[in-house]
Amino acid sequence: MDQSPSLSRTTKRLAADAAGIAEAAAILRAGGLVALPTETVYGLAADATAGTAVAGIYAAKERPSFNPLISHLPDLAGARRQGLFDANALALAQAFWPGPLTLVVPASPGCTVSDLARAGLATVALRVPAHPVAHAVLEAAGRPIAAPSANRSGRISATSAAHVLADLDGRIDAVLDAGPTEVGVESTIVACLDGAPRLLRPGGIPRAALEGVIGRPLVQAGEAGQAPIAPGMLTSHYAPAARVRLDADAPREGEAWLGFGPETHSHPHALNLSPTGDLREAASHLFGYLRRLDETGRKTIAVARIPEQGLGEAINDRLRRAAAPR
Repeated sequence: MDQSPSLSRTTKRLAADAAGIAEAAAILRAGGLVALPTETVYGLAADATAGTAVAGIYAAKERPSFNPLISHLPDLAGARRQGLFDANALALAQAFWPGPLTLVVPASPGCTVSDLARAGLATVALRVPAHPVAHAVLEAAGRPIAAPSANRSGRISATSAAHVLADLDGRIDAVLDAGPTEVGVESTIVACLDGAPRLLRPGGIPRAALEGVIGRPLVQAGEAGQAPIAPGMLTSHYAPAARVRLDADAPREGEAWLGFGPETHSHPHALNLSPTGDLREAASHLFGYLRRLDETGRKTIAVARIPEQGLGEAINDRLRRAAAPR
């Protein structure tokens, strides 16, 4: 069983030249992990459209829960294929992209960012970075790239390739070394969802500059009666309408079944996160399978026991949230 990230891989150190950028993009297209420089810190990049690749980010970082990740695009046109931009979102993007601004918008009908990268939400967090090396990789990769900070969860963010390797050597495929980053605050995050743009996280773009573009005050996170929905925040995850029963040995009469590992019984409303017990595969299927089982109309989804180790810790964290009283 895949209980933890492989520590046997060799992490390449790529130069930030044409050959290194091309190799980094090829690794990302193949589902690998590459640490990239951004305007502020190095990000741990993976193909945002592939759930198993995104699961690799969580495994490498030992991230304790599945929070939504920012998906990076090379330009506004690419971002608009992934999300629905109202007038405020469009004005902010035109004013501050490329740059340290993340916009949380409704996912478009054609959004290709995976359920896992969006933490099962109907929204998507998008950014167009300004760093020339990151931009070149995004152009070459030709797809949205998820990239939280390139460090193990809870540790200091990496501002050089050496910092990345100190934390993640042997856990990722490559680091694209463009020298030290310009150390600064993280991107500002603004949600444009209901006509009243909300400031979810202060960052590299000051509030006054944002308000100058949209011509109105930003609502502070929490003031609009909704939980924040962005990286680094308390997260409102997708919760099924059905009750969720955890650590089940088998489904009861009338229940849907979310399995894990080899199974001998059959069930008409059942999906298996990973028949082979691969936790990375299970993570990639988690949100989509919960949604599909919810759509069966069963009042309860019974869930098999999942090991509380490696990615299993994050999977169980998400399932406990789904099972919580509401």
